Amino acid sequence: MNYKMMGRFIAQILAIEAAAMLPALLISLGYREGNAARGFLWSIVIIAAVAAVLWLLCRGAKKGFYAKEGLTCTGLSWLVMSLLGCLPFVISGEIPHYIDALFEMVSGFTTTGSSVVPAVEDLSKGVLYWRSFSNWIGGMGILVFLLAVVPVSEQKGGFTMHLLRAESPGPNVGKLVPRMKQTAIILYVIYILLTVVDFIFLLFGKMPVFDAMCTALSTAGTGGFGIKNDGFASFSPYIQNVTTVFMLIFGVNFSCYYLLLLRQVKSVFRDEELRTYIGMIIVAALLIVLNLRGYYETLGETIRHAMFQVGTVMSTTGFASTDFDKWPTFSKTVILCLMFVGACAGSTAGGFKIGRMLLVFKILGRNIRQILHPNRVLVVRNNDDVVDEKVLQNTNGYLAAYAIILVVSLLLVSLDGFSVETNVSAVISCFNNIGPGFDVVGPMCNFASYGWLSKIVLIFDMLAGRLEIFPILVLLSGSTWKNK
Repeated sequence: MNYKMMGRFIAQILAIEAAAMLPALLISLGYREGNAARGFLWSIVIIAAVAAVLWLLCRGAKKGFYAKEGLTCTGLSWLVMSLLGCLPFVISGEIPHYIDALFEMVSGFTTTGSSVVPAVEDLSKGVLYWRSFSNWIGGMGILVFLLAVVPVSEQKGGFTMHLLRAESPGPNVGKLVPRMKQTAIILYVIYILLTVVDFIFLLFGKMPVFDAMCTALSTAGTGGFGIKNDGFASFSPYIQNVTTVFMLIFGVNFSCYYLLLLRQVKSVFRDEELRTYIGMIIVAALLIVLNLRGYYETLGETIRHAMFQVGTVMSTTGFASTDFDKWPTFSKTVILCLMFVGACAGSTAGGFKIGRMLLVFKILGRNIRQILHPNRVLVVRNNDDVVDEKVLQNTNGYLAAYAIILVVSLLLVSLDGFSVETNVSAVISCFNNIGPGFDVVGPMCNFASYGWLSKIVLIFDMLAGRLEIFPILVLLSGSTWKNK
């Protein structure tokens, strides 16, 4: 295990985190928010000091960096980043209890959007911005950002690919271009441009600049940290519709946007995952609209809320334009099913991923055909390409780990005594990085009622869900820390 190389990467990530807090500090000073400014100032000093010490201790690190280090470094980076990133909440006194502050920070970085804050409008502007920005930086991934901005060599082990594979969502991760640094830059350029376009459209809807900035950051990261106590209910239909569109846009594999830039339109629309994503959105919205007949005053309002909630759950953003916890059982069941699925691999969304779901169905179909024709050699194809058997094995392993973590987490959070509906939706929403659930953790409620043990379990779920399980499980494996 190359501990020094890992330490250098974590030091760089902490330096980026400290720098990322500077706008929040300036916003707090601009709005004369003394407690928040003090919280960010001390946090920057502490994080910068930890980064400096790590960098000095890890001088002269060898550059050998492989899959084991990539997984471990990814898990450790996100954990350390969250443990220190929540300091402004605690020092400012706006979220005084450390476990609550850590829950909020992990929820931000993992783009979950679940909150323990009962009244977000009481938070300072600086803290509101930091929550939203944590959604944005976590959406594409802090390590992808590091690869994009920090000069690194692609030689001696190709460690950049190990880092990107460990952090990027989906069953399989590849390069857009031959060099990983160029891939990271392309991803972030597309990400930034789409965020800016979303921000401009929100301004056209007469949304205040600060509100539009926070909303665009949370939407781009499919994070769902809102700035209003009622979510999007008090915003205009125009703003709700714009947000619906961009939530769905950020749920698409970013490789599709790169192909569009190359004018390979046919390749984009031949993508099985994208077609399934669009089809599920249309079918789910249609079912909910039919079920909600007469629930709202007009058909247009019904379609708007149905599309918004389908978009926010499919993209795992977590915003709410209405209290869908009061919807009929069938509509709530559709929403619950969508919570399991998520959006496309290679997007900023969480969830099981449509690409992985398609692989599971194809594996099942192959197994059935193999039973009927035991002597035939059968392969699984995706977009007419043969899927590597290692990818299929990883998909099966992910599915097993996914089911086990869901069951164990549900048992542990049930100790708090809430209803089955509350606990099931809480675990699913945190593990799939959705945000709100049902009942006590519904769209107009929060997670503050849970005890410290349940919050720690849900923190684990959020991290495991965002990092595709294995980087977090690797941290818990004894063999990881043994030098062989």
